[in-house]
Amino acid sequence: MSLAYSAQRLERELGPWRSTGAAGTAYRALADRIRLLLLDGRLPSGTRLPAERELASTLSVSRTTVAGAYAALRAGGYLTSMRGSGSVLSLQGATPEPSRGEPATAPTADDDGRPFRWDLTQSAPPAYAGLAAAYRQALEVLPGYMPEAGLDLGGLPELRAAVARHFEERGVPTAPDQVMITLGAQHGLRLVAQHIHLPGGRVLIEQPTYPHAIDTFRSLRARLIAAPVDVHGTDVEAVVGLMRAHRPPLAYLMPDFQNPTGSSLSDEDRARIAIAARGAGTVVIADETTAMLDLDRGPRTPLAAHGENVVSIGSLSKTAWGGVRVGWIRGRRDLLESIRLQRRSIDLGTPILEQLTATVLLRDERTMVDARLAQLRAQRDALLAGLAARFPGWTLPPAPGGLSLWVGLGDLSSSALTLAARAEGITLVPGPRFGLDGAFERFIRVPAVVPVPEIEPALTALAAAVRRVEEGSPSRRRGAASPAAPVV
Repeated sequence: MSLAYSAQRLERELGPWRSTGAAGTAYRALADRIRLLLLDGRLPSGTRLPAERELASTLSVSRTTVAGAYAALRAGGYLTSMRGSGSVLSLQGATPEPSRGEPATAPTADDDGRPFRWDLTQSAPPAYAGLAAAYRQALEVLPGYMPEAGLDLGGLPELRAAVARHFEERGVPTAPDQVMITLGAQHGLRLVAQHIHLPGGRVLIEQPTYPHAIDTFRSLRARLIAAPVDVHGTDVEAVVGLMRAHRPPLAYLMPDFQNPTGSSLSDEDRARIAIAARGAGTVVIADETTAMLDLDRGPRTPLAAHGENVVSIGSLSKTAWGGVRVGWIRGRRDLLESIRLQRRSIDLGTPILEQLTATVLLRDERTMVDARLAQLRAQRDALLAGLAARFPGWTLPPAPGGLSLWVGLGDLSSSALTLAARAEGITLVPGPRFGLDGAFERFIRVPAVVPVPEIEPALTALAAAVRRVEEGSPSRRRGAASPAAPVV
């Protein structure tokens, strides 16, 4: 289940790795660089490294240097080598990283009982200003639906038609019977995944990715295979290679403003992935939760336009409000009919009032989206400017859309920062929550949902948390607990 990296490709990933220290430290510098790439998720756990001789030739170093680096990685539990299988990176046997246990409910106050002022665990904006009016319109027509049972596994015809128009306007011909209404995108993901996935089967995901997608697939006992993604884009070569090598029945991708990195697939890469998926017999779940949050990138054709093996899931949680528990699945008619029959064992449909409200909102979707984009642009710009001013050593993403920033912390531990931030009234999610096996310790997701007047005070508190870590707070010690709240 490993992804093989050629020596040339690994050289590109390594970048300027060579040590400037004393002679004899080259192997340590190489080992440290490979370990860092593994922890950051740029080399997925399960990556098969090139043979020692091949890598030594490509890097223009002695084979002894590469052998020493591999030996150091094996000693730390980051590399396993077996005759006939090569050397495979792994975080499973590595020295334990900070605990990432997740409480059943998100903490609402610090250890002294003081409420948190800034909740940055949820990349979710407040309600759209026109939402209350939409609910009032829905209530006016609700009595006309009350003589019926109110249990509808597919969704109201008028709402399915509105969602179909949503896709039509984006360049994807869609009929209402190609749409199923759900209780949100996460619900739609679960419905599709459990219908297609067989326990123990492989699922291809990006890494890092949306944590509750990982949770969903793990609850279905999936064997996850991961392709790297960063703020500059998904490693499409890895996606295509994994599809060809493993023919996973299911893949989960976020083509637009990926959570948490904010990157998007080009139209060419969308077509390439769809072709590879079709050849591998893979159904691709395209999560479009953030697809409409285009701040300054420009339109892209939805992945669903490239083939019937793509199933789109979406919702109104980012454009209207997370409290409007309405989403949808767009896919083949036969697939949706099979899911509808299976859905009875899970729930009996989406509430009628919420469906009517969603119908009202989608009638003038452009006004709603434009209002949200204006708000997000102001918040993103203020947040980026504030982060750049206060933390010049951090790496900030381009952020052309979406709701959050995937920020590189340099040498700072995101788990330690998460703990220290609690004392300053901030809740954060450490980077490893978005990956597999403890990767992304040097990254943190910063949602761009804080109102502009609150950004400066929030960053002041965050700077105080950073000082706590840098001054040697107990939370910085390796092995410190890392509380993780439910993530949106």
